[in-house]
Amino acid sequence: MNFKSRVYSMTTAEYEDFYVNKRPKSRAASRPTDLNRECIDYMLSHFHPEATTLIDIGCGNGFFLHEVARLKGAQYALHGCDVMQHKDLGTQITYHQGNITSLPFADKSFDIVTCHHTIEHIPHPHRAVAELKRIARKQIMLVTPCQRYYYYTLDEHVNFFPLRGMVEHLMDMPKHECLNLKGDWMYVGYV
Repeated sequence: MNFKSRVYSMTTAEYEDFYVNKRPKSRAASRPTDLNRECIDYMLSHFHPEATTLIDIGCGNGFFLHEVARLKGAQYALHGCDVMQHKDLGTQITYHQGNITSLPFADKSFDIVTCHHTIEHIPHPHRAVAELKRIARKQIMLVTPCQRYYYYTLDEHVNFFPLRGMVEHLMDMPKHECLNLKGDWMYVGYV
């Protein structure tokens, strides 16, 4: 299947089915995380000081949430959300199934909303960002590759952000930081 050509005409069900059942078993899909250590450390050191709840949208195997649980202990009520129908992420993390463009949460449900290495896969990134903003009470942390457009790649990236301004334009939050950390944009927006 030529994902990059078909993605914009896929229904939500077809898109979810691709990621749940048909996504090629690639090296990228089998590694524990796409996050680099610099982005992880930056997020962990920049959590809003009054936050008590955190959700990771597009959490995959829960790598980042396990890092938060390991390093921050019981300081946060941790939640993960992904399109997969799974997952047992352990006793410290509550898992929710959902699509980033239509999240199953009330407005302002979480103090911190994180989303990393996900937005580049979404055919409607503005809808996804609107949902991240809708459920965030204090802060949004987004990580995406600083990558120019590539059609012929082994990844399923359909959005590319070679320039900082592209990430800032997509997120459109007046109070924010956006840094390039080891080839990834680390965006922190304050609600």
